[in-house]
Amino acid sequence: MEIRTIREADLSHKTVLMRVDFNVPLNKGKITDDTRIRAALPTINYILEKPGTRLVLMSHLGRPKGEPSEEFSLAPVAHALAGLLGKEVIFVKDCIGPLAEEAVSRLETGSVLLLENLRFHAGETKNDPSMAKALAKLGDVYVNDAFGTAHRAHASTEGITAFLDSYGGFLIEKEVAFLGTVIESPEKPFVAIIGGAKVSTKIAVLESLLPKCTSLVIGGGMAYTFLKAQGKKIGGSLCEEDFLDTASSLLKKAGALGVQVILPSDHVAAKSFDADSEPQAIDGEEIPDSLIGMDIGPKTITEIRKVVSGAKTLIWNGPMGVFEFDVFSQGTLEVAKAVAACGGTTVVGGGDSVAAVNKYNLADTIDHVSTGGGASLEFLEGLVLPGIAALQKK
Repeated sequence: MEIRTIREADLSHKTVLMRVDFNVPLNKGKITDDTRIRAALPTINYILEKPGTRLVLMSHLGRPKGEPSEEFSLAPVAHALAGLLGKEVIFVKDCIGPLAEEAVSRLETGSVLLLENLRFHAGETKNDPSMAKALAKLGDVYVNDAFGTAHRAHASTEGITAFLDSYGGFLIEKEVAFLGTVIESPEKPFVAIIGGAKVSTKIAVLESLLPKCTSLVIGGGMAYTFLKAQGKKIGGSLCEEDFLDTASSLLKKAGALGVQVILPSDHVAAKSFDADSEPQAIDGEEIPDSLIGMDIGPKTITEIRKVVSGAKTLIWNGPMGVFEFDVFSQGTLEVAKAVAACGGTTVVGGGDSVAAVNKYNLADTIDHVSTGGGASLEFLEGLVLPGIAALQKK
């Protein structure tokens, strides 16, 4: 997939309107993780280095339901961005209309302005053309670097491209390059590690990746549905009964395609789903009725390490167990280490697996850590992302 990128844009002496993903976690007005702000810095700095540019940034934050709310104001983000850039970031208390237009008209060359939360207006999520047109009045060129929102056809991600020359920033360029390679032409052996709680949320990804895979690792809560579909005892572990036939069908497809499927061959279990539960090792595929599967065991970890070490392409989406409980985090930690040590092209996508590599300080050893949870999932499913499709070369 080819998109128009910022490298092709004539930005000199232009007002650049840039969609960023500053949907950061806040606690009492304080940003607790600025990863998404930092991720936008390369594109921001590139724009500001061009002669005569003025930069107008726009983002959403939280779910304010189309009305202004102090709780979801981007004012703290403006302050944090100013610190990261080492320069003033002007903040305006609206994103369209007279207040925003006047602030942009006064903007000096080399300056940065951040608009208030886009979702304070209902027209944003409705992809209202009048909202898109009002936003377009604030710039000469549009740049989208908010991959995390690219799966939504909103006024600031899709609608606006009808009114301005539009380009992808470096973050979107990187996401499309890495995720596109995984979908379109992965170098073999290609290993996909898919975890998380439920089969229902990942079945489309599994079905999309299966024909391309050499090996498919299934972990996390979703693995127990597959084990039960094989006739194994899973105790009180999470199981989606409605998806037993789906799981069985997928395993048959894998067999027909010659794809190796790795499911947990041993477990770490507990009597209750609780951070204080005592972990119990289960040296075998089956879990006693009195226990709940909480993590993969050492034999499974060894098997995963073996296929990961030889991978030329690897995608990891979803944890191997209840990694937010420290006593049940070992499987996810060991898989994260194995992925980090893999010599092939490694891509980590999905909120929980990204949180895991960040938690264990391994992000710098992964070729690409996706910033878009839902967007990366839909991309891997092979779905068209409206925000990306709008940037494609005609």
